[in-house]
Parts: sequence; structure tokens; C-alpha cells
Amino acid sequence: QVQLVESGGGLLQPGGSLRLSCTASGFKINSYEMNWYRQAPGQERDLVATISVFGVTNYADSVKGRFTILRDNAKRTAYLQMNALKPEDTAVYFCHAKNWKDAGDNYWGQGTQVTVSS
Repeated sequence: QVQLVESGGGLLQPGGSLRLSCTASGFKINSYEMNWYRQAPGQERDLVATISVFGVTNYADSVKGRFTILRDNAKRTAYLQMNALKPEDTAVYFCHAKNWKDAGDNYWGQGTQVTVSS
């Protein structure tokens, strides 16, 4: 079965750190751009971070300097390391894999909740 499974979400206080994981099953991520999106209640789903098949990364301005996206192709896993978390980072975080040669070949995870609150 082809799927992406996120893990690592939770509740934490402002200033804390959290690492999200996204593990693929049924396919290898080597040929896939890996992305993290997030969606807050009542808001659109926004792109947070991207890592290309070559390891090139890009970030939304709101998370630059605080979040780091990583990939481990051997483990079929992408990560989102989140530091200095703020209440406005509260959202459901989704993992997305997109084939770099065929954008129609893409998969979404089910999402994991991150809540930042004092």
C-alpha cells in the first residue's frame, strides 16, 4: 500500500522544539520532492518547507531560521525540525511527496497536529 505517515506532533509551550517525521511505504522517496504544509483552523493549507531530490531546501518566510527540513532516502523518511515554536505555528502539519519528473505522481499524509500554547 502506497502511503505517507506523519508522526511527532503534540502540545508544547512557546519556545519549544519538535521534530516531525514523514515515512513512505510502498515507494521510495529518492525521486520525490518532499514538502511540509500546514493548515490552521479556518485557513488555507500553506507550504512551509521543501527539499528537492538534490537536497535543495526552501522555506516560507514565517519559519526561516527556525525550521529545518531534512530527508533520509535510505529510511524513506523526511523530517521537519521545528525550533523556537510560536503559538502561530499551531496547525495540522501535512507531508507531501511529489515526483520531480511527474507532478501528477504525488501523495499526501494524513496530517499531524501541532499545538503551541502556554
